[in-house]
Amino acid sequence: MSNIVSIAVFASGSGSNFQAIQEAIERGEINAKIELVVTDKPGAYVVERAKVKNIPVAALSPKNFDSKVAYEQAILSKLQECEVKWIVLAGYMRLIGNTLLDPYASKIINIHPSLLPSFPGKDAIGQAMDHRVKVTGVTVHYVDAGMDTGPIIAQRAVTVVDGDREATEQAIHAIEHELYKEALQKTLT
Repeated sequence: MSNIVSIAVFASGSGSNFQAIQEAIERGEINAKIELVVTDKPGAYVVERAKVKNIPVAALSPKNFDSKVAYEQAILSKLQECEVKWIVLAGYMRLIGNTLLDPYASKIINIHPSLLPSFPGKDAIGQAMDHRVKVTGVTVHYVDAGMDTGPIIAQRAVTVVDGDREATEQAIHAIEHELYKEALQKTLT
């Protein structure tokens, strides 16, 4: 087996994708180690999940910085301190700027709850429901300067449960956890 890859997981919410990634690492299904969890919401539940696993957390609120560049520079310092090689976005609700894109070119991966290029940005599930599509899905992609526009690594379709957002979200989350695990194991080197 190849060397273990040092990653940081960025999340803004509950951290269910972080949890799924960490559990896959523990089972030996992803050859990586989460060196740092980064969140822009210090009160997010992902912080508690990381603490349970004894993973360091950088909980930095953007409003405490003078600019996006200053905010991302603080994150970059933490990433460098932890010798992170890849950034894995798992429900991180901010666009990544050049301060992180440049040093991590082609080393930032995101998961999005739609079949991109359809329904990029916020509330992709709501967008799919509003458009009354029969099928949506999950996309894992590299991050670039656009919103959900980077090269696609993997996609999987999910049938929309007509009129039932909660059931559709559950189906999407189940696919996210499997597809992200598969894509990370293939991509992280």
